[in-house]
Amino acid sequence: MARPQMLKLREVLDEIGMSRAAFYRMRARGQAPRLRKLPNGQVRVSRTDLDAWWERCEQHAM
Repeated sequence: MARPQMLKLREVLDEIGMSRAAFYRMRARGQAPRLRKLPNGQVRVSRTDLDAWWERCEQHAM
């Protein structure tokens, strides 16, 4: 099974058109895609988690 694509936070912010501060506010409310912290301290978002988040956003917009 292939590993999911892991995106840097900057890539995610660029894709969703959001500032880092706004993203972390959403995260504090439990409304942002899941962050995964790597052993070196960097954070990533899996493409699968981001796509699922987009899907939930679309469902809530209807």
